[in-house]
Amino acid sequence: MATRKLFPDYIADPANAALVIDSAAVGNGDSDIVDFGTAQYQCVLTSLSAIGATPTVTLNIQGSMDGSTWYNVDYSVPATPATLSQAAITTTTATTKTYFIKRTTSVWRYLKVVRSANTNVTLTHTLYPLLMAA
Repeated sequence: MATRKLFPDYIADPANAALVIDSAAVGNGDSDIVDFGTAQYQCVLTSLSAIGATPTVTLNIQGSMDGSTWYNVDYSVPATPATLSQAAITTTTATTKTYFIKRTTSVWRYLKVVRSANTNVTLTHTLYPLLMAA
C-alpha cells in the first residue's frame, strides 16, 4: 500500500485520469491511498472482480482527513445516483461495478478501498477523479 498525491503523482491531465489503486489484489488489505489534498474532486470508482470457488469479499470505501482515522464515505450506484450509502459492499460474482464517490456530505482528504473476508476473489480498483463545479 502506498500513499500518492492526486497532483502531481497521478494526474498530468485530469480529463484523462485513470488511477489504478488496486491491481489484481488478493486477500485482505487496503488499496493504495490517494491524497486529494485541497482539490475539490468527486470520483468514480470501478471494481473489477475475478473469482474462484465459493467467492466472497467485503469492500469498504473509506476516507480520512488525517490519514490515520478512517470511516466509510458516501457513494451511490448508477441505478440510483441520488441515493447515498456508506454500507459495506459484498461481492460474490465476477463482475465490474461502478460507484460514484460523493463529497457533498462526507468530508475527507484521503481515500482508499479496504478488502476483508476475502475468499477466492481477485480485485482491480480504478479511480476516475471528476472536478466538482464551483
